[in-house]
Amino acid sequence: MLIALNKPYGVLCQFTDDRGRPTLADLVVQKDVYAAGRLDQDSEGLLLLTDDGRLAHRLTDPRHKQAKTYLAQLDGSIDEAALQALARGLVLSDGPTLPAEAKLVDEPAWLWPRKPPVRFRKAIPTSWISLTLREGRNRQVRRMTAAVGFPTLRLIRVQIGEHRLAGLAPGETRVLAD
Repeated sequence: MLIALNKPYGVLCQFTDDRGRPTLADLVVQKDVYAAGRLDQDSEGLLLLTDDGRLAHRLTDPRHKQAKTYLAQLDGSIDEAALQALARGLVLSDGPTLPAEAKLVDEPAWLWPRKPPVRFRKAIPTSWISLTLREGRNRQVRRMTAAVGFPTLRLIRVQIGEHRLAGLAPGETRVLAD
């Protein structure tokens, strides 16, 4: 079984929490599935869940270089030099990143409001980028955008390989394969 979930902001990527925070168990009715990969509590968007260990391995193992695409709202108006640096790859504290696809995009018309909303500062604009990675380190997008001087305010994963978020509202699931 393969399930797509639009993970809302603030939900943990696990099924239990001893501190009572929202988890996947609050959203996923199917039993005996687990997340193929992770999104941190502050990130939103596409999460795949499966009961197939081999499929989970193919989706998450860095050796398979599965493309993952994110939309990121950044603090400030990103410039071409920063986009090129993201595309070339950066050296982070855990080593160099692989080259990525990075481009400036408009805020998507289909985007749902985040609860709580992203902080708004009248004097500082924001910009949106699409960033496609072929690796998946802890908080990698956030660390990369901060390294080029444009911290991430909001992060939404919209695609993993051929699987897209399209049409799923926050908290909704869609069975992709039985």
